[in-house]
Amino acid sequence: MRCIKNKIEHNGSGAVTLCPDEPEDMWHAYNLIRPGDILRASAIRRVTTVQDTGSTSSARVHLNLIIRVKNLDFDPQSSQLHVSGQIMNETAHTKIGQFHTLDLELNRNFTLEKEVGSDGEGVGWDSIAIESLKDAVDEGGKRRAEAVAVVMQEGLAHICFIGQFQTILKQKIEMSVPRKRQGGGDHDKGMNKFFKVTLETLLRQMEFNTSLTSGANNEAVRPVLLASPGFVASGFQKYIQSEASTTTPGLKRLLPSLVVVHSASGYTNSLSEVLQSPAVKTILADTKYARETKLMDDFLEQLRKETNKATYGPREVEYAVEQGAVGRGGGVLIVSNRLFRSQDIAERKRWVSLVDRVRDVEGGDVRILSSDHESGKRLEGLGGIAALLTFPLIEPDLDSDAE
Repeated sequence: MRCIKNKIEHNGSGAVTLCPDEPEDMWHAYNLIRPGDILRASAIRRVTTVQDTGSTSSARVHLNLIIRVKNLDFDPQSSQLHVSGQIMNETAHTKIGQFHTLDLELNRNFTLEKEVGSDGEGVGWDSIAIESLKDAVDEGGKRRAEAVAVVMQEGLAHICFIGQFQTILKQKIEMSVPRKRQGGGDHDKGMNKFFKVTLETLLRQMEFNTSLTSGANNEAVRPVLLASPGFVASGFQKYIQSEASTTTPGLKRLLPSLVVVHSASGYTNSLSEVLQSPAVKTILADTKYARETKLMDDFLEQLRKETNKATYGPREVEYAVEQGAVGRGGGVLIVSNRLFRSQDIAERKRWVSLVDRVRDVEGGDVRILSSDHESGKRLEGLGGIAALLTFPLIEPDLDSDAE
């Protein structure tokens, strides 16, 4: 995501103009835009005209619209973001107050404005929104996936991109492979065809150039995890090796990045098992994904040992912060980014205030995990919020206090 213009005021109000460059940027936009915000973007609207004779005609017209956001609809697989709301600017084809849905598009600017209102209608660019904006803007150039995973079994493969903030299913390959029979070669032919289609799809999704003369040959290749039950993944690896030594020498650049691991099935729900394997943890040790996974592992280990230095749940974590147990010396507040997507302004302010207190007052660390990564999903099972404490804390019976 490129930041074209930034006009955020000191009081937290203001607008930024952004240009999404790649599909993951739509996920960032989804986390930035909230109900109540003002969104400016180009739109295509179908306009129907009634002629004097009574006949009608319709045409699609391009408009620049401003809407007050009401709802967001995000499809993570296709990375499509639809934002609906009431139109705030009148044009020749629209009136103020009409509802319209803006479809944000790659390589097309949009402007997002957040307001700070005395009536409580807006929270502006608070600390979480500013942090989300920094995550969205890729100053170093085009952001790439940290790893690629092919989770497969006979006749079925799922190609997934593991990014810094989400795991995306890029392509599903499904083919009919004849069953293995003694003395028959149909099964082997079917598997070769399956491997061929899977490899072609993988290279296309990775934008991998197999030309030996391409300047892209010097680029580092991301780890490619091949996972399956049985020997399908190792068979796919051997197929790639064969192609590299015969028909496609440019594939040799890909070979060192291939890692074969076991999975229970060829479906995406086995990806969490793949990412937990020791071999993969070693490869991804320096990635954001691995750091978040280790954090959740450490937290769950403290729970298992019953050291009273880990707690989870909204009221339990708030109590720990009030007692000063999430501060300097190892305190870590762990929050799911889902909490900041709440349409309830008071609810969002609750969690932003807690984050600011831990960071600015208590001196503790704050980690905001993506709900679209495995670590974030594990946190969701604990209520979306947890904490590692600087000292053991015996919590009071909060349920009885509530009564």
